[in-house]
Amino acid sequence: MKLLSPASYLLLGTLTVGHAAVSFSPADSAPLRFAAAEIERAARTVKQPVPEVTLSVQAGTAQSYRIERDGAKVRIIGGDAAGAMYGALDVAESVRIGALVTLAAGERKPHIEFRGIKFNIPLDVRTPSYSDNASAFQANIPEMWSRAFWGEFLDEMARHRFNVLSLWNLHPFPSIVKVPEYPDVALNDVLRARPEHFDEKFSFKGDDMFKPAMLEGAEVVKRLSIDEKIAFWREVMQMAQDRGVAVYWFTWNTFLHGAEGKHGLARAEEDENMIRYFRASVRETVKTYPLLAGMGITAGEVMGDKMAGRTKEQWLWQTYGEGIRDALKDTPARPFRLIHRFHETGIEEIRTEWKDYPGVLDYSYKYAVAHMYASTRPKFIDPLLKVFPKDQRTWLTVRNDDIYSFRWADPAFARAVIRQMPGNDVVRGFYMGPDGYCWGRDYISTPDGEGPPPLVMQKQWFSFMLWGRLSYDPTLTDAHFQQVLAAHFPGVPVNPLLTAWGAASRVFPEITRFHWGSIDLLWFPEANLSHPSRKGFYSVRNYVEGSTMPGEKNISIREWRDRLQKKISLDGAVTPPQVAANLRRHADEALAGATAIAGREAPTANARELTATLGDITAFAHIGHYYAAKIEAACELALFDSTSKPEHQQAAIAKLEEALGHWRTYAAAYTKQYRQPLLYNRVGWIDMVKLTEKAAADITIAREWQPGSVKFNPAGAKKSGSIYGL
Repeated sequence: MKLLSPASYLLLGTLTVGHAAVSFSPADSAPLRFAAAEIERAARTVKQPVPEVTLSVQAGTAQSYRIERDGAKVRIIGGDAAGAMYGALDVAESVRIGALVTLAAGERKPHIEFRGIKFNIPLDVRTPSYSDNASAFQANIPEMWSRAFWGEFLDEMARHRFNVLSLWNLHPFPSIVKVPEYPDVALNDVLRARPEHFDEKFSFKGDDMFKPAMLEGAEVVKRLSIDEKIAFWREVMQMAQDRGVAVYWFTWNTFLHGAEGKHGLARAEEDENMIRYFRASVRETVKTYPLLAGMGITAGEVMGDKMAGRTKEQWLWQTYGEGIRDALKDTPARPFRLIHRFHETGIEEIRTEWKDYPGVLDYSYKYAVAHMYASTRPKFIDPLLKVFPKDQRTWLTVRNDDIYSFRWADPAFARAVIRQMPGNDVVRGFYMGPDGYCWGRDYISTPDGEGPPPLVMQKQWFSFMLWGRLSYDPTLTDAHFQQVLAAHFPGVPVNPLLTAWGAASRVFPEITRFHWGSIDLLWFPEANLSHPSRKGFYSVRNYVEGSTMPGEKNISIREWRDRLQKKISLDGAVTPPQVAANLRRHADEALAGATAIAGREAPTANARELTATLGDITAFAHIGHYYAAKIEAACELALFDSTSKPEHQQAAIAKLEEALGHWRTYAAAYTKQYRQPLLYNRVGWIDMVKLTEKAAADITIAREWQPGSVKFNPAGAKKSGSIYGL
């Protein structure tokens, strides 16, 4: 293999430490400069010489790279700058974990083309996201206007191989753009409302996420003119491009937060003026941000069936479609992707109204509704796949409204999810993220020292690594991730750690497949909770009468009892007692492993993080035992309901007393690491200790249970376990 001569380095960028160097071409490539710096940083971290590495780009498959080796010398040739950067990041990781000598030569290319983050972004009290009535969102408003925050965030995205950042806001335009026809709409400064304005009584549609009363006593968290805001977001998009990340703005449409009452704009009057305003706002957004990769839209939430005499799709085309066309008239070659969500609309309506879109039109589908930590292959998309257009592709919205607090790690689960996603002939990519929690800085953990808290992506780094790296290359083995953990927690037995961590991480998928609540306001497994306007804390009766995840082998307690009574075979079904046994096994394995590791000498690095990680594993285990005992109690109550035999009632009471003990232990483990109470926009206030009262109330429910109160219609079982949940 022919390597570049020393003279050639004059044409390259070079980072040098000692006698070794990382050289890259072209020298002005920001992704390559970042990657070269990562190699140098890794070498410095492990106190080793910087290896001799050459980075270059030869036009080829986007994001791909080739590794060539000549003894200790490494050459990375990327199909584009992002590919070369990813190859260099492989080198940096190999240096950090002491595996550079075994880094294999060969080709690498992405398994999934676009791997994204879904980020509900709280810009300002006047331009809120869908989720701003929540503690974490309010705390993160200043961070959204921090260059330091986005610098860290985008660096982490690149390290984990994520390449799409989707920013979701109900109506972002007043905070990000100036519209000549509507000059009074643009907002200066960044405002945050007083805490007392937020509670669990907000609409689930987002129409009251901003209320004029919120401006009373509002805090100015940053002084910025609209021109400075525009300059800021241009800089963020440049930083994103420098890390191989494409930025998209997503909206829910017809909201006028921040613009209501200006220039005659009013949501109560969905008139021609409103159409002109949205069309002009979209036009100016596209023109103002040349690095914006596209936009995502929604034909749902507060859109009526007819707006100014138009259907939803006609309205969307005449605002977003025509606005994008207006913007691209002077730059017709500019690629600009439109991602149309499958929310309260259909393929034929979209294809009819959007036939003249001047670019790539993709769709977006809620792949697992709100629960990515449930099934490795959700079945909800299957009917769509039968009718999906051959000439178009969809994105998968992979919602994580399961885990906000804890560090999660189950490589086998993540790998199975990724491998079983529909293929590249259907799927363009995915973006994962929550509606109920802000993936900004971690403001829910108890403070650990001075200064700003870490990013959620830094705290939960291993989880993000698993999803990002495996979606780029699902052939990465558990052994590789064990090497990463060994370097991160030196001296810790990583096989037992990952075994315990994986067992803990299986608790929520196990319970969510059994106790199904499709959307975020119906099921939050960290707290056995739904929104108080639904069922609140799920009682033992709710478990007896609950439904399971559609498309899975789980059967409900009522169906299990019905089959027992009618002596119908249970073969092939995952029964409630089996779920309880699985939960106990996961919890026991997690708790034993965490206890054993905690008893060892602390590692030489990241000792506090290890303690917190073991705390999360322990919390998973305790709530796993709680769920197991509660399911067993519900089974006994179901049998008591149909037989009136008191031994079943007594067994249920005993199991619920056990469950109460587990909840108390869980609440203690949770509050040791996390702030309480916390407000979440979709399930309300959470206080794990206070919820102990709800767990205790189950015992009273069991004692007062009247036989014959539970009904079951086998024909309606599938309907009751639909996508709409409990």
